[in-house]
Amino acid sequence: MTINELREKRNQAWNAAKAFVETKRDKDGLLSEEDAKTYAQMEKKVQDYGAEIERMEAMSAMEAQLNRPTSSPITEKPMNGKSTADEKPKTGRASDAYRTGMLTALRSNFHQVSDVLREGVDADGGYLVPEEYDSRLIQTLSEENIMRKLGHTITTSGEHKINIAATAPAAAWIEEGGALSFGDATFAQILLDAHKLHVAIKVTEELLYDNAFKLEDYILTEFGKALANAEEDAFLNGTGVGQPLGLFAETGGGHVAETLTAALKSDDLITLIHALKRPYRKSASFIMNDKTIAQIRKLKDNNGAYIWQPSYQAGEPDRILGYTVHTSAYAPENAIAFGDYSYYNIGDRGTRSFKQLNELFAGNGMIGFVAKERVDGKLILPEAVQILKLKTE
Repeated sequence: MTINELREKRNQAWNAAKAFVETKRDKDGLLSEEDAKTYAQMEKKVQDYGAEIERMEAMSAMEAQLNRPTSSPITEKPMNGKSTADEKPKTGRASDAYRTGMLTALRSNFHQVSDVLREGVDADGGYLVPEEYDSRLIQTLSEENIMRKLGHTITTSGEHKINIAATAPAAAWIEEGGALSFGDATFAQILLDAHKLHVAIKVTEELLYDNAFKLEDYILTEFGKALANAEEDAFLNGTGVGQPLGLFAETGGGHVAETLTAALKSDDLITLIHALKRPYRKSASFIMNDKTIAQIRKLKDNNGAYIWQPSYQAGEPDRILGYTVHTSAYAPENAIAFGDYSYYNIGDRGTRSFKQLNELFAGNGMIGFVAKERVDGKLILPEAVQILKLKTE
């Protein structure tokens, strides 16, 4: 019998033991003496399977070691004085075994869970994604989410406190020999919490068991896009209640520089730019909705030249009055932001994880998966972003 067959039998024995306990509990949630003995025997069988698996793995490792040649021929040119033997093997969630185990678990609806995944169990019972998966999710978020490009991201293990200088001491002129005056420097704190964001998808059983279907790529792409869209919406419009506090929030968002009562003019954008303090303007850019850009592209300065400056070089952004323009489908149609968005802090709590939805869609031949993360976001200096409110129709 192979190691994989033993693992499958161990999983079946463990599931049977759990099912036995659930069906034999009395009204007080206890087992009878006889049932407890039966469960003990079932548990010992699971442990015996585990011991046999460890024995076979040790034998396999010993066999491989004994069969190794006493010397290895050089088959490749050395690279920078190093060979592949110098590279440290990947361990934990970075290992190929963990990645393969996760893919096998996904395709079997987590009925085939290898031992290597046990080290990646999170507090809610899901399995932490392999390191390669997690980095690919982050990459998808960065490509889809403008606020992850512009903001400042912090990875935290708990509630994160950010210290803010609320007021600074002021200098004062004094006469020769005059008494010194002292100003009080005060400080405030902003807390980055951890709001839970999750996305669920369903996959048909036919696709799940079809090896030709690239399940891994599909799940990562769909999870990445869904998380990115939800994040960007919250980073721009979030209320701060159960979700991040958005850049355009009425309280805690950017400072409202002006509220227009007439149609937008080119002079209004000049006013918006100079409402931002000079130090912030060095790294400032615009954020607006695509529909707002359609209005701005028609605006001209006092010399009759369009203030919109389209990019003629690949990779270069469009500009307005010399400043970069970022567009988002989630930016409000009645507001324009201009500022240095590095003062918008994004707090990632821990890592993302996968979890299967047992039996939820069994009746219609579907398998459910859930990805979740904990994240928060806040603008720590409202004066770093100025908001121009547009006239609503």
